[in-house]
Amino acid sequence: MPSEQALTGGLMPSQLAAFERDGYLVIPNALPPTTVEALLAETHTLLEDFSLSEHPMTKFSTGEKSEHVGDDYFLSSGDKIRFFFEEDAFSPTGELLKPKARAINKIGHYLHALSPPFASLLDPAPNPDLQGAGTSTGSVAVGHKESHPAAVARALGFRDPRCLQSMVICKQPEIGGAVPPHQDSTFLYTDPPSAVGFWYALEDATAENGCLSFLPGSHRWAPIRQRFVRAANGKSGTEFMDNAGPHFPVGEEYGTKGNEEGEYVIGEVKAGSLILIHGNLLHKSERNTSQKGRIIYTFHVIEGEGTAYDRRNWLQPPAEGFTKLFRA
Repeated sequence: MPSEQALTGGLMPSQLAAFERDGYLVIPNALPPTTVEALLAETHTLLEDFSLSEHPMTKFSTGEKSEHVGDDYFLSSGDKIRFFFEEDAFSPTGELLKPKARAINKIGHYLHALSPPFASLLDPAPNPDLQGAGTSTGSVAVGHKESHPAAVARALGFRDPRCLQSMVICKQPEIGGAVPPHQDSTFLYTDPPSAVGFWYALEDATAENGCLSFLPGSHRWAPIRQRFVRAANGKSGTEFMDNAGPHFPVGEEYGTKGNEEGEYVIGEVKAGSLILIHGNLLHKSERNTSQKGRIIYTFHVIEGEGTAYDRRNWLQPPAEGFTKLFRA
């Protein structure tokens, strides 16, 4: 097994082939239990310690037909750690119905730089006390060269992978909102499209608590028809606009015919699993009406070499630029 893995660095040939075929890949035991515990502890600390006194009570909405978040608290969060509420966390009169730690939809968008436990996942020399030595099944902990996100990005063909955003998504018990079918490159567009999501389960994700579902192979035929951008003509907030740029990454395999009415495959995973998600892949999640939470950590990587990042994108780079996963 190690010799096969070494052929592609962060992914075995069979895993790479599955990702190229399906547009997503589930990697069980990508994080050892010690890392999962550390990231969950950091998440709960963040949720308990943030202040409501000056919070604008910004809610996070999903889908093109809803009023998507677009205030300054959201638009200036690219180099900060900020907190966004579930839509159903409030009464019709605006009162918070849940304790704040049970009302947040997501934390974003600079955890990978400002939170030491989360930043350690991208650190080329991670803290062994945080990462652990491995799992009971013998899987290699993140931070070792075979499973580090940089190694995975190399295996996927990235030349200059940049982490541009990171989020904890809570999918709170009883009120965790559904996310309709979408493509990540709509929100994180480069010309040509290049985004890939790294999605880590910090708790078991099940059909009961709103795990992901995927339309396999849709990354090959589903174009990026729209982009989520900052509003034009002096308006504040955000909007969706038609995409006049490339609809697919470079490659002859893209642009084939497909069926948007196809059957989605449910993606139940255990805590510690990693799911890689192609930027063109259609995926979704259902509402969490159960009593079980579903906390996950996700960051997205784009290609920094040979792509253009638009100034109208809702997320703009910090002064130091987007975070490099490795240097050539």
